[in-house]
This record gives sequence, C-alpha cells and structure tokens, in this order.
Amino acid sequence: MTNQTSQPRQTGKGFALAVFSALMLATTAIIIRYLTETYRIPALVLAFWRDVLVTLVLVLILLIFQPRLLKVERRFLPFLAFYGLVFAFFNGLWVESVVLNGAAIATVLSYSSTAFTVLLARWFLKESLNWDKILAVILSLLGVTLVSGLVDPAAWHTNFVGVLVGVLCGLSYAIYTMMGRSAAQRGVNPWTAILYSFAFATVFLFLFNLVPGKYFVGGTMQIRDLGWLGWDPVAWGIMFLLAAGPTLAGFGVFNVSLGYLPSSVANLLMCTEPVFVVVFAYVFLKEKLTLVEILGSALIISGVIILRIKEGQVLRKNKAGSAPGVETGETS
Repeated sequence: MTNQTSQPRQTGKGFALAVFSALMLATTAIIIRYLTETYRIPALVLAFWRDVLVTLVLVLILLIFQPRLLKVERRFLPFLAFYGLVFAFFNGLWVESVVLNGAAIATVLSYSSTAFTVLLARWFLKESLNWDKILAVILSLLGVTLVSGLVDPAAWHTNFVGVLVGVLCGLSYAIYTMMGRSAAQRGVNPWTAILYSFAFATVFLFLFNLVPGKYFVGGTMQIRDLGWLGWDPVAWGIMFLLAAGPTLAGFGVFNVSLGYLPSSVANLLMCTEPVFVVVFAYVFLKEKLTLVEILGSALIISGVIILRIKEGQVLRKNKAGSAPGVETGETS
C-alpha cells in the first residue's frame, strides 16, 4: 500500500525535475545571445571559456562528493579524447548558430539531431528503420526547411551559412549522443564521461582558437583575444552563470529525473525546451517567430515526440516480456 501511495509522488517529482531541467537548459541560448550581443565576444572564445568553467566546477564537485569518478582507465582515454573532439565541434557550432540564427531558431535547428541520429544508427549500428522513424525524419527535414526559410530562394544567399551551421550543429549533437551511448556500453560512469568530454573539448577549443578567425569562423583574430572579457566582473559572472547554471546543473537535474521516470518519458519532457526558448527569446531578446517558422518548429518537435513515444512502447513491451509486472510501476 505504501508503494502505491508513494509512486504518484515519485512520478510527480520526476516530471517536475525533467521540466525544470528543460527550463534551465533553455536559458543557455538566451545567455549566449546576450553575451555575444553585449560584449561581441567571438563564438569559439565563448565556447572555450564555457567549457573551462564547467570542467573546473565539475572537478571541484566530484573531488568533494565522488573523488573516485575523477579517475578513468587509461584504455578509455583515446575514446574520450575523440568524444571531446566531437563535443568541441558541437559547442563551437552551437554558439555560432545562436549568433547567426538567434536563440529560438538555433535551438529548433539543433533538434534536427533526431533525424541524424536515426540515419546514423541505421548506417553504423544497423538499427532498424521502420515507418515511425521514417516519418520522424521526414517531419524533421520539412521542419528544418521551413524554420530556415529555405523555401524562399533568396534565403540561399542571405541565410545559407546560418542554416548550414545550425544543421551541422544538429549533426554533431547526434554523433555526440551516439558516443554517449557507446561510453555507457563501455562501462564509463556518465559523470566521468561528461567531465572528460568537457576537459578534452576545452583543449581542442583552445587549439581551434589558435587558428586566426579569418580562416576559422568565430575564432580569435589573435591569441590575446582569449582574454576578450578582460577583468569585467559582470561579464565573467554571467559566463560563470552560463557554465554552472544551465549547462552543468541542467544536465545534472535531468540525470536525477531519470531516477524517477522511464528514460523515454524524461526525454519526451525535454521536448519542452524549444517552447521555453521561444518564450524567453521573445521576452528578453525581442525575437519573434513567423507563422511559417512556428509551423516548422512544430514539425520538428512532432518528429521527436513520435520517436519518444515509439521508444516508450518498445521499452514497455520488452520489460513486459522479460519481467512480468515490472511495468505496473511506470507512468507513460
């Protein structure tokens, strides 16, 4: 009787944590947009310092609460280094996409990662490609076309670079997600994987910034540009807020929500992130979406939702077949 009474409370707590995580992560694009517009900081410089601060904060937290997670087997280091390289590309492309496209559209375009994940999993992991996945890919591609404005031939000249960066951001995030799954399959603790991916990404972003900006979009024009913010305490305070707030705490709260909810449900709730971003971008940045962009956003999110629902159905079916009665404790 106690379990039946506590289960709704636990599920409700999980829902609240997942939505709160989406809310926190939604502020990432807003803070990045504010920093780049107010201080004109280059995209790759911002991405570098963001990863530096996240790494330092996470090292301090793990050192205090879970020092064993700071260590990793040497045989995993090459994999984690490549993991960090992919993450560095994603971070750089993400900041650049926010600069070029705005917070709202950049967030929506990043959700094209769903379509890329389906296709990459088919090609490299030999996963099945059923009609649900095909429909999700079609919806995602249609949505990206509408959101990016590529239905208008003129957009190919005026916004092509922004769209390309936004779509590449989605592709890099899809690869990063697949490598996260691979890290889990190799037995690497999620927090250890996050720490090392950020640490290696910091190194690679530093190297990227050594390439002059005229050759590498969003980078430094000269090495001293890494100190772009100077000694401005407000700017560094906002940068720290970006790292320790929505970036680190957002992912952390999401991981906690997985202790109360099935992963399919938690991931589905994360689809509220673009909604929060659109609202925040309108209130704080005065960004507005046209009806066509809203329709495109709805198509992309619909594709994500279709996959999440299908994932939940498969998980429930597998659990019901392997352990009868297990599913009674889950909410979908």
